[in-house]
Amino acid sequence: MQTSSLIELLPDFNALQADQIEAKVDQLLADSRQKLAQIVACDEPPSWQNLVEPMEQIEHGFESIWEPIGHLDAVRNADDWHAAYDACLQKVTEYHTEVGQNQALFARFEALAKSSAYATLNIAQKKVVDNALRDFRLSGIALAPAQQAEYKQISQRLSQLSSQFGNQVLKATQAWSKHITDAAELAGLPESAMGLLQQYAQQKQLDGWRVTLDFPSYLAVMTHADNRALREEVYRAFSTRASDQADNPELDNSANIDEIRQLRHQLALLLGFNNYAERSLATKMVESTDQVIGFLRDLARQAKPQAQQDLKNLREFAQTQLGLNDLQPWDITYVSDKLKQQRLSLSQEILKPYFPVEQTLSGLFTIVERLFGVQAVQVSGVSVWHDDVRFYELRDEQNQLVAGFYLDLYARENKRGGAWMDTVQTRWRHPNGDVQVPVAHLICNFTPPIGSKPACLTHDEVTTLFHEFGHGLHHMLTEMEHMDISGINGVPWDAVELPSQFMENFCWEREGLDLISGHVDSGEPLPDDLFESLKQSRHFQSAMMMVRQLEFSLFDFLLHAEYNPQAVEPVQAVIQRVRDEVAVIQPPSYNRFANSFSHIFAGGYAAGYFSYKWAEVLSADAFSLFEEQGILDVDTGRKFKNTILAAGGSVDPMVLFKAFRGREPDIAALLRHSGIAA
Repeated sequence: MQTSSLIELLPDFNALQADQIEAKVDQLLADSRQKLAQIVACDEPPSWQNLVEPMEQIEHGFESIWEPIGHLDAVRNADDWHAAYDACLQKVTEYHTEVGQNQALFARFEALAKSSAYATLNIAQKKVVDNALRDFRLSGIALAPAQQAEYKQISQRLSQLSSQFGNQVLKATQAWSKHITDAAELAGLPESAMGLLQQYAQQKQLDGWRVTLDFPSYLAVMTHADNRALREEVYRAFSTRASDQADNPELDNSANIDEIRQLRHQLALLLGFNNYAERSLATKMVESTDQVIGFLRDLARQAKPQAQQDLKNLREFAQTQLGLNDLQPWDITYVSDKLKQQRLSLSQEILKPYFPVEQTLSGLFTIVERLFGVQAVQVSGVSVWHDDVRFYELRDEQNQLVAGFYLDLYARENKRGGAWMDTVQTRWRHPNGDVQVPVAHLICNFTPPIGSKPACLTHDEVTTLFHEFGHGLHHMLTEMEHMDISGINGVPWDAVELPSQFMENFCWEREGLDLISGHVDSGEPLPDDLFESLKQSRHFQSAMMMVRQLEFSLFDFLLHAEYNPQAVEPVQAVIQRVRDEVAVIQPPSYNRFANSFSHIFAGGYAAGYFSYKWAEVLSADAFSLFEEQGILDVDTGRKFKNTILAAGGSVDPMVLFKAFRGREPDIAALLRHSGIAA
């Protein structure tokens, strides 16, 4: 496939208009239903060619028409667009539920699985058929008609609620800002942060500075502002977003959360599970709810004593060095930064000039080229949704096109917070024999360039970039050619974080840092003293960070595993119970963290947030082979690519892991990387 043909196949984002998308989606649904009718009406025995291939073509239609619409809702959100998107979302959900409950289609898949033709399929093809049968059961294929109608209704309502949840978080984030005209109020903020807040003010035709709840602004204030009252004000605004405690309670997500919990539980019961956590595990590596809870509690047991010691050290430092006798949640980041500077002569701000965006990207691409044999080449002339967005191709050592990706690095208005990888198109062999090249979206929310100065990244932002690129590599370097198991498709959710967390490790190693760092003024790589400090900082308060992640994971899991419709435990009570067990920092009573926890209420992590920790065991242990063989060892890199990345969702991740590592995963590497004594 030639370069030009890839560009021609990409979405024309500028041509998409809010008032036209409903007609586009209606046409897509009509065409899909017509094709589906032809597939089930076929009077020949079911085969790969007359059943799976035409189903994949329908899926391809959704990828090319529906995906860009959802993408723009996240990166260029506007009220008219979101309203049109929401109206279409209902119809799309209804269609997918219909497919999942189509008895004639299910019968053909079942017949294929039982036929002699199944035996002639390869491993990947068999996996596609097996997954399809599993998904039919999870869509309520075995239910009576009345229950199927209920399932359909619940599914539609859930997709509507999750869209509403995410939209209200975005709106609530944008609804709050603070205009400051006296620079003294922002004492302590570095020049780069002051420039950013000034830029935010200028965007609203204001003089002075404007503090917002966009993450670069929020983090700058929480880390650097000497003004404690300002830190508390910003913390309060951030931690009460989309809640009854916020200044604008009309964006309160509490009712959405209650209804989502109730409906998920109902859905799980309909399908014969005891709770939604069990339903969630039906598509994961982990075998039981007890296994998840045991895993999280065991990690908490190992990490909490050290986390308590971390906090004790922080309190003592705050008291003796900063005169803070009552350390509060809005002081933690600020005091931690000061303690890190004193102990390690290190802070995010000291490191930042060493990670100009262009140098970091260049280094990332060099690491990827060395390990996986693919080169990133920037391409112009591609339709994008904002001027900051870039497009790259990945080419192999023979200069053959392997994949493409969009890179959208900076935070801005009307863009959802956080960082993520999403699919533009999946690697797939068309029935005519052409192989579609995989393309990914890589989205971050970093501090944009200020004026004419190049953007520089904090080390945390560098690891975020590597994390998302790891997801991107999983999608782009697959060798699978069937939609449902290509790239991250069909990969159990608790294994999907393996490549992303694996890639983060290169940001801590000398060999990686020499490539990704170069001082913005001098080009000098990270000096030895800063490197040593950075290495030590990996363990700095790592136990405190570990128990915080475990708090989120346990809260999410217990919220779904222990839901009792006869006596619903309030969300705040669940999170308090978890905090009492694993947390070392207790936030104020007004904190409404759950109301903006988009991962589980507006993303795919419901009863699955534990996946980050579960996959971190795999990723740390996988990386330990590079520590043994050489951080940039080409053979180990190719082995990782050819086992973990190439197989997509075609093989059980534990089988792939053992093929790569030669044994079962061991938790020791994670505890070592985290500086937590086993």
